[in-house]
Amino acid sequence: GAFWRADQRLPLRANGAQRTWPEVTAVVPARNEAEGIGDCVSALLRQDYPGVLHVIVVDDQSSDGTAARAREAACRVDAASRLEVLRGAPLPENWAGKVWAMAQGVNAAGLVPLLWFTDGDIVHGPDVLQRLVIQAEDQNRSLVSLMVMLSCRSFWERLLIPPFIFFFQMLYPFPWVNNPRRALAGAAGGCMLLRRESLEKAGGFAAMREALIDDCTLAALVKPHGAIWLGLGTESYSLRDYQRLGEIWRMVARSAYVQLQFSPWRLLGATLGMIFLYVWPVGVLLFGLWTGNIWLVLPALLACLLMLMAYLPSLRLYALNPLWMFSLPLAALLYTLMTLDSARRHYGGRGGAWKGRHYGVPGEKQ
Repeated sequence: GAFWRADQRLPLRANGAQRTWPEVTAVVPARNEAEGIGDCVSALLRQDYPGVLHVIVVDDQSSDGTAARAREAACRVDAASRLEVLRGAPLPENWAGKVWAMAQGVNAAGLVPLLWFTDGDIVHGPDVLQRLVIQAEDQNRSLVSLMVMLSCRSFWERLLIPPFIFFFQMLYPFPWVNNPRRALAGAAGGCMLLRRESLEKAGGFAAMREALIDDCTLAALVKPHGAIWLGLGTESYSLRDYQRLGEIWRMVARSAYVQLQFSPWRLLGATLGMIFLYVWPVGVLLFGLWTGNIWLVLPALLACLLMLMAYLPSLRLYALNPLWMFSLPLAALLYTLMTLDSARRHYGGRGGAWKGRHYGVPGEKQ
């Protein structure tokens, strides 16, 4: 799927051409997002969108003043009439928290044709919505999603965030996701523009009420009913930073085993695959150099070069020094350990913890 190219981008904004701009409602499921919700809401309400745009913040039982911060932000940009802050209802049995909040937002939005889902810690550039709509309308896509820029300033972020993007693209090659003839589906939950009609055809959020990985589950439900598109966004960014290894570790361990569908065989395959592709060639190269065995050195060196060259576009996306490519094997090893730890937490009854809630095997009371 040529995933390493990292070249799936939105088209440029409209150049004055006459078109119809459908009404859009942005839905922000927010649980204890007081720190970033103000910037998020301000950016949404400031979108340079020619059509009608409203914003619904679903305050999912927050205890930190998230709702008040959202209202204050709307007042600061003189757009309070376009914001609705919805107090989320208690979480029902067998629903994941974020999916439940998204479902409530959809119900409150009424019959609006396009729904824009984003997170309370993400800020979008002023023309992002316009470009999302152009992509959806011109290519007749049921779902258009962007992987936003993550924080990449600290040492651990520089070591692990570009590989996170790289490995996600390896798992869900964007060109394959974007090909209507292929079954592969994927999305990035921080930015998803969805046709309401397609959501209804897919069974609504009730059809995925237990999903802990809401974005890719939604994409898999929608794609049989219409083409989808997934790309990289450079004008939308997350406010959440990761100063320590443990913060990234917990983020990955929370859902990695869920992504593998709780399958020990998938876990084994993923572990062996990561080691074989990204760690083993380095070990063979070092062993060959140490023993002076040219027949080990040459193929291992070629494998290492191909691996590192494939990683360069992800580094360029984050404007990092190309020398960071030599850290990819270490990052791959760390992500493998995080995935194994995710399985350990699951079997220890601590899997799926997020925002003060714990989710176990689907079907458990949440």
